[in-house]
Amino acid sequence: MIRSLIYLALVVFSNLTLQPANSQETNNYWSQFRGLEGTGIAEPNAQPPVEFDVSKQSIWETEIPGTGWSSPVYTKNRAWLTTSIVNTASPAEIAARLKGDRLAQIKTVASSVELHAICIDLDTGKTIHDVILRKIESPEPINPMNSYASPTPAIKDGKAIFHFGNYGTWCVDEATGEVVWERQFVVKHSVGPGSSPIIFDDKVILVCDGTDLQYIVSVELNTGNDVWKTNRPPIRASDGEYRKAYCTPLIIEVNGIRQAVIPGAQWIAGYNPETGQELWRADHGSGFSITPMPAYQSGLVVFSTGYMKSSLVAVDPTGRGDITETGITWRSQPKKAPNMPSLIGRDGKIYAISDRGILRVLDAATGKVLNEKRIGGNFSSSPLLAGDNLYLSSREGVMTVVACSTDLSEIATNKFESSLMASPILIGNDLLVRTEKKLIRIRSEK
Repeated sequence: MIRSLIYLALVVFSNLTLQPANSQETNNYWSQFRGLEGTGIAEPNAQPPVEFDVSKQSIWETEIPGTGWSSPVYTKNRAWLTTSIVNTASPAEIAARLKGDRLAQIKTVASSVELHAICIDLDTGKTIHDVILRKIESPEPINPMNSYASPTPAIKDGKAIFHFGNYGTWCVDEATGEVVWERQFVVKHSVGPGSSPIIFDDKVILVCDGTDLQYIVSVELNTGNDVWKTNRPPIRASDGEYRKAYCTPLIIEVNGIRQAVIPGAQWIAGYNPETGQELWRADHGSGFSITPMPAYQSGLVVFSTGYMKSSLVAVDPTGRGDITETGITWRSQPKKAPNMPSLIGRDGKIYAISDRGILRVLDAATGKVLNEKRIGGNFSSSPLLAGDNLYLSSREGVMTVVACSTDLSEIATNKFESSLMASPILIGNDLLVRTEKKLIRIRSEK
């Protein structure tokens, strides 16, 4: 049981092809986790480097202090990301803080942590702003694979949103680096924060799926004032460890109506992002700690059910109410589905890389496995699809580039100096990659 709990706790990162309500991603911004549309897909004409030597092709490499697994985002010539500066706990503090915790053996303890929002000039790699948002004494223990700065920021209209789970949510003015507003929505994450904020029109949507409370909340982008709050469906499990989740909302459009689709423990549900009204829900079983963003393809929402036996499940989002019996259209065998990396959906296909490196291509309409390949490494980062190539970043610090149109042949393997936990993004044709220690811009030869 302890072994299972150890494995299930290794979650939380930050992080689909849809027919979206918003415009296509452009070369001028990549504004939230997995891009504006949440697809992880670059604009159609993007041609990033495939095989490269980081030391020779980097335009700049900037050291990022502390620890954070959030992906970078950017508008115009400025990138934002988060980090946490950790003050190591003493042996006495560690013993006291973990006493009685059944997951103590897979948690790490900090004496204090300082939360930062960092702005980087994309032309030079120089730091424009380093905003200290809060110093927290005796923060909750987290899983050592997680960080206190895992949720990816979101930016719009000159405002940058930084979410650190129960430790707080901040809006920062992009130009000045000044804090515009701050809020705090407290839940118990157990192993640290994970769900990233998204911006829908003039609203910020946050998912708060803790071990104690599970709800979704929306606040005004400009003021931080409450817009709506909606409780998640009731969960059968009484143990809080089986009630938590860490997913980021996906906005889709179905029959002219926009929905925020959010998988959680036991349930996946669709909400009206304007009002928070639940539109539909489907009981996917006993899965929990769900982290991967789903994909919307062939009229179906495809998602991972999380721990303990992760499967891929497809739901028809046109129904209303409890659609468990009528809305679930297919379910894959409970193995090889990702627990952390998000899904990619394009051209009627779903691309899924498991934590342990099994890359599968499925037919979105039926769930039939069309192809499967083992990729070297272990994966937390979500894939990037650019052109016809998948960019897969491993915890071992290797970015493998795979061709989608062939038999998933490996085109290149590119080695970085440290682990890749954050998801890579594009600046035009350049790659922007966060490693364990640096933010690196790698030039394209196109």
